[in-house]
Amino acid sequence: MKILYFDCFSGAAGDMILGALLDAGSREEAVRSELARLPLTGFELETERVNKKGINALKVHVRVREKDQPHRHFHDIKNMLLASGLSPRVREVSLAVFTRLAAAEGKVHGVPPEKVHFHEVGAVDSIVDIVGTAAALADLGAEKIYSSPLQTGCGTVECAHGVLPVPAPATLELLRGVPVSAPCAEGELLTPTGAAILTTIATFGPPPAMTVLKTGYGAGSRELARPNVLRVTVGKARAAGLAAATVTVYEATIDDMNPEFYGYLAGKLADAGAVDVTLTPVLMKKGRPGTMVTVLVHSPHEEAVLQALFAETTTLGVRRTTADKLMLNRRSVEVKTPYGLVRIKLGELDGRLLNASPEYEDCAALAAGTGTPLKEIYAAALAAWQQKKKQERFPAED
Repeated sequence: MKILYFDCFSGAAGDMILGALLDAGSREEAVRSELARLPLTGFELETERVNKKGINALKVHVRVREKDQPHRHFHDIKNMLLASGLSPRVREVSLAVFTRLAAAEGKVHGVPPEKVHFHEVGAVDSIVDIVGTAAALADLGAEKIYSSPLQTGCGTVECAHGVLPVPAPATLELLRGVPVSAPCAEGELLTPTGAAILTTIATFGPPPAMTVLKTGYGAGSRELARPNVLRVTVGKARAAGLAAATVTVYEATIDDMNPEFYGYLAGKLADAGAVDVTLTPVLMKKGRPGTMVTVLVHSPHEEAVLQALFAETTTLGVRRTTADKLMLNRRSVEVKTPYGLVRIKLGELDGRLLNASPEYEDCAALAAGTGTPLKEIYAAALAAWQQKKKQERFPAED
């Protein structure tokens, strides 16, 4: 499985992302071909090699020849993308990024997303950067995309609305639930377009386990004490055939809470978006028996899960780490039992079936509805699965 990892140690902007992807092997002709399908004129896409503090990087320029571009609101850009001849995947990613960007801008300025105005020349830059990035991603064929925490910069930035703090309000709105690094440089390092792209396409965390195939560097426009570049690494997941994800791990050890509350807590955490919740007995200070609550969660739900932990337990502090989660590729099939339909969860590796188990919720619902013991429903589901496996072609189960 091919994966990408964006290392945003010096921030990110739309042109830096596109430059990094082109430098990492995306074909420029594939990007230009997609851009040519847009009903957009008056611009040229240029690339050049530059050196940023000793690092050879690719700089992307969007030259807008016609400065008198039409006024474009989000609904204009949305209609442009929907009516274009873009390939479906490129259109889907581009529209998702612009939708996210318009929602953030709209909230900051107090207008509906459809009425968000993209300033004339800036709109062309954004369209080319976003659609070009979507085209470059499609050409590289990455199945999973990851990113480091985002470096925002600090200070102020001058824009069409005047002098604004860094990160700009729209950028900060886009960063909800996203890890950021402590500010380390004066000025804006993360633009709204860069933030919109990465928060739409990437999962945030440490570099995933992979075999490195290639790297690319996209150059920014500023001269900083550090190289003003964005690095992307193209790799192959080391565990072939396994699905991979980066998850946040929250842990809290508790010795002063009513044990009856833990079942309720697990349900509230699941409702908040937790992937997994485990309870482990531990021995705490002064010989007190306690419970360690461990929660796995993906980045969009981190804040909700954290709020639930503090609201529903007596803990005063929570530990947070990140981890790579490797999983069998999973799917499900339905089998017919004398009591009703039950889904069978399948776990596969490299096309081989390794695990098969009835879905507990299906079995429990049938047991409650028919008055049949749960263990009999479960056994019937397994028997139906074995019969289905004989009748149809399934890879051998180890």
